[in-house]
Amino acid sequence: MRDFLETLHEDAAKDPERRARELSRRELPKRFYKEASHVAADDGFAIALDGRMVKTPGKTTLTLPNEIVAAAVAAEWAAQETVINPATMPLTRIANSAQDAVSNRFDEVADDVVGFAGNDALCYRADDPESLVDTQRRLWDPVVAWAGDLLGGRFTLIEGVIHAAQPAAVLAAYKKRISGETPLRLAALHTATSLTGSALLALAMREGHLDADAAWTAAHVEEDFNIERWGEDAEAAHIRAYKRTEFDAAVLILMQA
Repeated sequence: MRDFLETLHEDAAKDPERRARELSRRELPKRFYKEASHVAADDGFAIALDGRMVKTPGKTTLTLPNEIVAAAVAAEWAAQETVINPATMPLTRIANSAQDAVSNRFDEVADDVVGFAGNDALCYRADDPESLVDTQRRLWDPVVAWAGDLLGGRFTLIEGVIHAAQPAAVLAAYKKRISGETPLRLAALHTATSLTGSALLALAMREGHLDADAAWTAAHVEEDFNIERWGEDAEAAHIRAYKRTEFDAAVLILMQA
């Protein structure tokens, strides 16, 4: 189980260069189809490549819950050029993971998301400089307070990096809140949580309390502070842009699935 969760974390967090290196070690399959489309199926929508249904790595027909998500997945397949590159297909990867793995290990994945809430990035605060402290308070305090109200408790704020346990009742309420999710939505929630380091931000988007841009900005308070202070590194900017595409794929599922 840990291997499975570690794979989920790494898949969400890895940077474009790392993914490219991994893919370069094996030959990517050539694009073999002329048309990618979404078609109605008995339990949702499937992806057709010249009329042939796309299968997951587990050899089942990839099925999406509605036409909006299915059309977005089909667009990923249509956008492939000479080869099929999974690194540029985040929606397809999330859907494959949901169907092949999360559906069979729902409780473990939900527990992993709750584990993030127990060590949430928004609860760990800088003690200086004052400008960073103020920005964290401004962007993070409302989310932490909102989440506590929603879950019937209060999250503990910590200065520094020494771990402090969050109230068990609040974490249990978080788990209950997401227990009715579909495997696809849970996979997307896990992806958003991993990319932001915050189960509270992911929950806020799920509940419609924050939009994607607000959550993304809140997740990068310290990074943006350092950019403002020292300037932006081109490679880091490239990685961040890539992760944003992963994040946006998760958000699309949370908003539309």
